[in-house]
Amino acid sequence: MNKDSLYFKDNFFSSGRTEVYNSLKEKVGDLDLKSAFSSSIDVIDGNGKKIISGRFGLFSNKWRILNGCEQEIGILKQKLTFFAKKYEYNAFDRGVYIIEAEAFSREYEVFDEQSNQIAKFEKVSGFFASPAFQLTNLKESLRSEELIAVIMGVNAIQKRRSSNGTAAGSTGN
Repeated sequence: MNKDSLYFKDNFFSSGRTEVYNSLKEKVGDLDLKSAFSSSIDVIDGNGKKIISGRFGLFSNKWRILNGCEQEIGILKQKLTFFAKKYEYNAFDRGVYIIEAEAFSREYEVFDEQSNQIAKFEKVSGFFASPAFQLTNLKESLRSEELIAVIMGVNAIQKRRSSNGTAAGSTGN
């Protein structure tokens, strides 16, 4: 996948395959949202080959990123902040990246350890019938497929926190 903006979406039930498009609406790959009962995903290239996977670890709120051979290549976790949304992606020997957005923003920026912006993404509407994500990879420090898995991890962490907050709120916690 190239440096062009990429568009992809999360299905209503978070299951099944969705297509990854470039800005010309050309299909460049797929996103396999494995099951409505788990948050795991696979990023598939244009030739049908699984490139990257993402999933929560067992009893963990950390999102694990794996390569096509199922080797862990990074871990995404939420950072505690007030008035902002912040995540840290540890790509092991390739560096630590910070993903951040203002509290009510749908636009996120990804920074490397030197505070250089390497990518940005946002939740957009209108390109697809349902909300979609737009990724712009600015530096290729991380492959676009890996960034898609990171974005879906941010989305999965937010969904998990939202459902846990709802459950906690219903019990008075």
